[in-house]
Amino acid sequence: MTQPGTTGDEPGAEPVQSDGEAATARAVVDAHGRLTGWSEGARRLLGYRAPEVTGRSATVLLADEPPTETLRSITGLRRWNGSVDLRHRDGRLVRVSLLAHRRERDPAGDGRGHEWLLVSPVARSRTEIDEDGLLGWSLTQSPCTTALYDTRLRLLRANADMERVMGLTEAEMRGLRVSEIVLDAESDRTEHVMRQVLVTGERQHLRAVLQLSGDRRESLWTVTLAPVHDPDGLVQGVLLSAHNMTEEHLARQRLALVAEAGVRIGTTLDLTQTAQELADVAVGQLADFVTVDLLPDIEDDQELRAMTLPSPVMLRRVANQSVLPGCPEAVVPLGTVAVYPNVSPAAEVLASGQPLIHEVTPAGVAKWESQAPERAERVRRFGFHSVLAVPMRARGITLGVATFTRHRSPEPFTEDDLLLGQEITARAALSIDNARRYTRERSTALTLQSSLLPQGHPRQPAVETASRYLPASAQAGVGGDWFDVIPLSGARVGLVVGDVVGHGIQASASMGRLRATVRTLADVDLPPDELMTHLDDLVDRLSAEGEDDAPGSAAADIGATCLYAVYDPVSRRCCVARAGHPAPALLIPGSEPFLLDLPAGPPLGLGGLPFEATEIELPEGSLLALYTDGLVEARGRDIDQGVDDLLKTLARAGTSLESTCDDVLQALLPDRAADDVALLLARTKALDSGHVATWDVPAEPSEVARIRRSVTRQLQEWNLEEDAFVTELVVSELITNAIRYADPPIELRLILDRHLICEVSDTSSTAPHLRRALTYDEGGRGLLLVAQLSRRWGTRHARRGKTIWAEQALSTGDSGPATM
Repeated sequence: MTQPGTTGDEPGAEPVQSDGEAATARAVVDAHGRLTGWSEGARRLLGYRAPEVTGRSATVLLADEPPTETLRSITGLRRWNGSVDLRHRDGRLVRVSLLAHRRERDPAGDGRGHEWLLVSPVARSRTEIDEDGLLGWSLTQSPCTTALYDTRLRLLRANADMERVMGLTEAEMRGLRVSEIVLDAESDRTEHVMRQVLVTGERQHLRAVLQLSGDRRESLWTVTLAPVHDPDGLVQGVLLSAHNMTEEHLARQRLALVAEAGVRIGTTLDLTQTAQELADVAVGQLADFVTVDLLPDIEDDQELRAMTLPSPVMLRRVANQSVLPGCPEAVVPLGTVAVYPNVSPAAEVLASGQPLIHEVTPAGVAKWESQAPERAERVRRFGFHSVLAVPMRARGITLGVATFTRHRSPEPFTEDDLLLGQEITARAALSIDNARRYTRERSTALTLQSSLLPQGHPRQPAVETASRYLPASAQAGVGGDWFDVIPLSGARVGLVVGDVVGHGIQASASMGRLRATVRTLADVDLPPDELMTHLDDLVDRLSAEGEDDAPGSAAADIGATCLYAVYDPVSRRCCVARAGHPAPALLIPGSEPFLLDLPAGPPLGLGGLPFEATEIELPEGSLLALYTDGLVEARGRDIDQGVDDLLKTLARAGTSLESTCDDVLQALLPDRAADDVALLLARTKALDSGHVATWDVPAEPSEVARIRRSVTRQLQEWNLEEDAFVTELVVSELITNAIRYADPPIELRLILDRHLICEVSDTSSTAPHLRRALTYDEGGRGLLLVAQLSRRWGTRHARRGKTIWAEQALSTGDSGPATM
């Protein structure tokens, strides 16, 4: 630094400084120990001008060489302080209190790394300043609330801020104790701590919540109580220093409320519960009474986006909460749509799209009197004085409004409260919109899934059935489980249960395609293993189509499991194949239930892997249980335990399949299922010899007449004489075709159930086809005649040969022999 009157251009001089700054000696020493800076204060302290010392080693200023230990001790420090003996320019020793700061040099500088800034105060005479007066003024004018008490805890001095806080002058408080100045329980606690300070001589700290005179709300203070010692160390008083932490405390409370809202709001995908969570979080911390009202038609996206608010505004109350038990402030019952006058805060924020803080005044309540007298009465009764209304918006859609009111808390809402209300309302609005969208998609998926599942079980000659379907929980979403009961030719029945991987509309749609395919393949009487092969090809094609349309999407990865069983009540044999699906459970009369030992087969969609079928004979009355994995798999339960519970429940099965279904679900799923569950129970029936007639047919045309006569006699035994003519025609055409075009042996079988079924089997694999005969053709009309005379007809292929069948309706209500 330059001396007074210099230009400031001397080497090493700092820019001209004020007299106040010259009261500090400043020097800069580089990493090599050379002086690179020198101030006017340094000149005043040691007498050297800047040109005399800059560029020289700093050791020229030392009275003695510094000890090696001292130099070693400061290595790596960022700051050092101590006393040093320096040599004045005139040769005398100067004892200096020195503070040294290590600082890094500007990287753009000369690259010398670091340097040390050395500072020391320059001694001044006491006449330059009145320190005693300054000390007194500092106490009085301190921004910290301060007061001095004697050993009797009587106030001696109070600064201006203490006077402001208490609303009393120092003279008015002098000689009074804390508990006499502020009538509050916290005052007694403060005096107790002050006595501890007098006894121990140690500083104490406390936090106090006070309702000060003139304040509308309580304030939070941090208080430090320090002992005042005399030169002999005796405590002669207590210094009280207090800081108002109310705003910081409120800010922390707001942050805590935002954090709590993030945890408590939106825990489910239930719209009403989410709205109630918003009300529960806000009450007590932000407001005394909270209501959440939604527009009545929030299920319709297009209507909401294009909506213009009606006049008056209509809103549906979905949630409310109060600091008072039972929400006595509420006028609108939950779930009710009510009219909101245009002068109401709810209508105003919906019209403007902006939140507002509304002060309740007598004039404002009077405006409500004519339009909403009951609301006006509640406002007066409970003393509402401040209202905060926030519109609920998410993804550009207005959903409704959240209204926060105060009647117990005396403070009106502030701008900080408005920001807090907006924050937690925005979180709730997004969760409500998610719940709204999920509910709509789930409802669509459930409707689609329900339309694809069987709506009932028509009476079957082969089995008695009962079923249950449980959609997944709200968290998992609707899945792709399905079951089906398919009537087949020859009084047989197909039983199907399957599960598409995933949830939602995509899974339901995929399930519908698979179910339709299974029905189509079952109609052509494919054996279970061949049906699985065709179904596997379909899933493989669907996955390939999904990859072409949307690579990487859920649609591109379709997987499924399936089980298909065909039961014949005549032979009492059941043929089963599965594709990665859980094995069915079987209960044979007089035995314990068990799982059928079936080849597992690969899940559908892997492609190219074989499927195997297993055929077993089932006694009449056997109970077959087909299900999806959601029944036996559950969180916290091993799948083996689930299967064991299923078998134990089936062991107690009674005669009612409906009751057995309920028992199974109650035992395995006492709570709501986390995954879709499909359960199909089938109890087998048998058609005895009284319902079945069989003839071997020689491959001779002359045998047709004999077979017709045998059929007529059988129909007479079944009391079906009125159906004999049609049946003879059908039998004649089918046998004639078999003799003419097929390979022996040929067999004719009649099955009587609700309908009369005629079957002709041979060893040829060639299937007949309908064709239109020309006018002069001698043949070609047989199958056309069969099709006209029958309810339905078809061909099914076996491992060796085929069977052509025709099913005709009975003309009488008599169902045949009494044994049926």
